[in-house]
Amino acid sequence: MSSTAPSGGPDEPHQSGQDAFTRPTVYRQRAQEIVAGCTVAQKASLTSGASFWHTLGLPDAEVAPVMLTDGPHGIRKQSGDADALGLNDSVAAVCFPPAVAMASSFDPDLVELVGDAIGTECVAQGVGVILGPGINIKRSPLGGRNFEYLSEDPFLTGRIGAALVRGVQRHGIGTSVKHFAVNNQEHERLRVSADVDDRPLHEIYLRAFEHIVRTEQPWTIMASYNKINGVYATQNAWLLTETLRGRWGFDGLVVSDWMAVDDRVAALAAGLDLEMPSSGDIGPGAVRDAVADGRIPGDVLDESATRVVELALAAAETADADASYDRDAHHRLARDVARRCPVLLRNDDVDTAGALLPLSPSTSVAVIGEFAWTPRIQGGGSSRINPFRVDVALDEMRAIADPDAVDFAPGFVIGATESDPDLVDDAVAAARWADVAVVFVGLGDDDESEGFDRDDWALPAPQIDLVVRVLEANPRTVVVVSNGGVVDLAEVDAAPAILEAWLLGQAGGGAIADILYGLADPSGRLAETIPMRLEDSPAFLDFGDEHLHVRYGEGVFVGYRWYDARGLTVRYPFGHGLSYTTFDFTDLRVDTADDGLRVEVTVRNTGDRPGRAVAQVYLAHLSSAVARAPRALAGVGIADLEPAESRRIAIDVPRSELAYWDRSVDAWVVEGGDHRVEIGASSRDIRLTTTVRIAGDALDEPLGPSSTLGEILDHPTAGPRLRARMAATMGVDDLDPTILMMVSSFPIGRVAPMLGLDADDVLAEQA
Repeated sequence: MSSTAPSGGPDEPHQSGQDAFTRPTVYRQRAQEIVAGCTVAQKASLTSGASFWHTLGLPDAEVAPVMLTDGPHGIRKQSGDADALGLNDSVAAVCFPPAVAMASSFDPDLVELVGDAIGTECVAQGVGVILGPGINIKRSPLGGRNFEYLSEDPFLTGRIGAALVRGVQRHGIGTSVKHFAVNNQEHERLRVSADVDDRPLHEIYLRAFEHIVRTEQPWTIMASYNKINGVYATQNAWLLTETLRGRWGFDGLVVSDWMAVDDRVAALAAGLDLEMPSSGDIGPGAVRDAVADGRIPGDVLDESATRVVELALAAAETADADASYDRDAHHRLARDVARRCPVLLRNDDVDTAGALLPLSPSTSVAVIGEFAWTPRIQGGGSSRINPFRVDVALDEMRAIADPDAVDFAPGFVIGATESDPDLVDDAVAAARWADVAVVFVGLGDDDESEGFDRDDWALPAPQIDLVVRVLEANPRTVVVVSNGGVVDLAEVDAAPAILEAWLLGQAGGGAIADILYGLADPSGRLAETIPMRLEDSPAFLDFGDEHLHVRYGEGVFVGYRWYDARGLTVRYPFGHGLSYTTFDFTDLRVDTADDGLRVEVTVRNTGDRPGRAVAQVYLAHLSSAVARAPRALAGVGIADLEPAESRRIAIDVPRSELAYWDRSVDAWVVEGGDHRVEIGASSRDIRLTTTVRIAGDALDEPLGPSSTLGEILDHPTAGPRLRARMAATMGVDDLDPTILMMVSSFPIGRVAPMLGLDADDVLAEQA
């Protein structure tokens, strides 16, 4: 069974801006010659790390080791000898906003600038491959590593992730897109099996990987710790060879997550080229033995060793001992990026005085909360960057405000489980004095990190109590939230203004101040839904594990797809984000073509301040044969507009975004029929809607004994003949619709004798 050319196979390759000479495959012939001159022992050693961060070099062949270093929002390079887990101090670098923040920009062009800067820093630091981006889907608000991932939506994840890869690899530096695949929790991550059906596997959890591979060809893909449907990702031939290389055309190197290999021989046979870090002689020894006794063909080892050498030759081409970068310029970029990431969740009128934000420099402000003075800029674990500088929000606000306009009270101790009455009283007194109170709350370093999931999604109780007390003292209160994963805002949602600041990297303090005082328009949009209750979330009953298995029972209904399909009330929907101005969307036009849709809309700034409009295109099939969400993001258009300015923007939607994964043909398929196209400011704020008719993919799916009467009757040639024969057998002019409905689900092989028919004759009539 097959379909026509997989129009749903997300996205055709395109020129990504990477210089051709930097591709490792350019060095294939030379790499093959080098490997041909190696012994089996040398080849086996090439497929395992030489140390914690380096591949093996071949001095006689002038093949240098490659340094791989943690990312993905900066360089975490350890100087000297690495510690046993590779987590100790690293060299000072620029800490850009983590993935949780960058995704909220909805802006691939902006994120590409971050990749470009990181690539420059890698060259200066002698790094050949940076381990990132992390593009796993945020399945649950409790995911301990959500700060390191981009979104609950595969379209947005794929576009933002591709931009980061594009920017880095432009410099001849490799990326390692991770964690491949279905690594959506930290609990038992080295042993748990993610048990997921075909449709969600392809449509949700693999789709962003597929997009990045097809469009950007990352130098490496990192295989994850977990099992997928019972098979470790590192030794999953269906994942690493059949899908990644066979279906998607990946030509790079597959590397393990650090210490993820359970069986080195099985992993090599499945398509895992490089085991990291070094396992001493355990991995290479097992490979040598497997080649010697024929369990691993020699050409399989040759292929993996060749890819390692290709990587080394490409990295050596970029190496420049004299390279440097402008750290101050990169810090300014980090601030520019951070200004685009916070999401203004609400900004209500207070006492008919107008929206609370932005603040005026002359406004007396009580800044409350230790995070204003001790910022949390990133998550914990392997992505933790050692920043060379950190901007503090309190200092940055004082730099903008008039002298003596800003007071400060810490209000709480980060990590405390009980309130300090003296700190709370001081904060309340400061709030009463000020025109406006700005309360900084959030999660501490011990609340979210790689290695463990969160037990709940609540803000610490002392911080909730503080917000309640401050609101009682001063209703004109702004809440600024610093967190890497969605938190419960039920207790603080009474505040008239809430800024979801996420984790913003080393320049986040300045970015927050710029937004609070209106020097920058808040333009971030939620890349994940904030529900009313944790119990409403899609994976609530299927998160964690039962005997080392976790069932992905929500299927394709992840994130806003779940909430929208069930009509659940959410606190703040996917795509939501306010501005200091307002926008109008008019004149929607959709043109269809063989390769997709072109969506055009006019956007107008209807307010009195400059701002950024983020137009979101959502698609839905109106009569699908399979269960699908009411809408799915398929395009984004951004327009920076002055007051009263309008602009016509065009958003191209590839045909792949119309497709679903058809299990019957094991391929992406576009269903024909009517498709709804929506323009929205969020998944719940749809401004314009139209319907277009799309021609579906022609499927070549032969009928067989298990085909139902209904399927045969729908066949263009076999159907009319079967209908006539059934009518003649039953002695009627035509078939009764009720009887047809009753028997349509019967396989022809079972029901043919009862109808006096020969199944083989019926099936032969499909030609």
